[in-house]
Amino acid sequence: MIDLSNKVTIITGGSRGIGAACVKLFVQAGSKVAFTYKSSKEIAEKLENEMNGFAKAFHVDMENEKEIFEMVNQTEKLFGKVDILVHNAGIWNDGTLEKMSLDHWNELIRINLTSTFLFCKACTPIMKKNNFGRMILITSTAGQRGEAFHSHYAASKGGMISFTKSLAVELAPFNITVNSVAPGWVDTELNNEVFADSDYKEKIRQTIPLGKIATAEEIAGPTLFLASDLAKHITGEILNVNGGSVLCG
Repeated sequence: MIDLSNKVTIITGGSRGIGAACVKLFVQAGSKVAFTYKSSKEIAEKLENEMNGFAKAFHVDMENEKEIFEMVNQTEKLFGKVDILVHNAGIWNDGTLEKMSLDHWNELIRINLTSTFLFCKACTPIMKKNNFGRMILITSTAGQRGEAFHSHYAASKGGMISFTKSLAVELAPFNITVNSVAPGWVDTELNNEVFADSDYKEKIRQTIPLGKIATAEEIAGPTLFLASDLAKHITGEILNVNGGSVLCG
């Protein structure tokens, strides 16, 4: 039912986890995909090859404005346009208030929040020119309820949620929708360290009403929905995908 033929999608952080699941699902739906990676060159190139010419990998540092704009411009030159942006790239780490350094805070804010601003800014003129756009920002339930001992992460995702709502109104006259998918816990490489403690992982699972921790594919599906014509009258929405663990929609 979802057909993205003749569409071009940028997916950030596309070499693994939620991003890689999105790359595969969007290509399956017919879209051409340009995706970013930072350090996983071999994995990114393998994924690119698996997509049989429908995907192109770009090395991009999320803290580098020049690289971000160059990637977006190269995507337009390669595929002719940019219709959809899925901004998924980000980091997650510990940071108690009293022990967190300013450098630690700034790094996460730059990678998670500032890169969101830069990718949206770079894509907007192209989408305006074509009078069409879909922006989907991958945030988190932490951005809605807060997250003790991860305040910098929660602040970055909360900023992305407010940014989503702001851009939704600003860009609506140009047929550009802006929405967010806010996952809860997801069983991906990002959480390998915390999930190494099997007892803790089981405690988390037990807090989720649906009784399971989401897979990357279970986040990619709602993301694809928001990029499709099925969601063309939805903008400024924060779509929670957390198995019922946080009811804040």
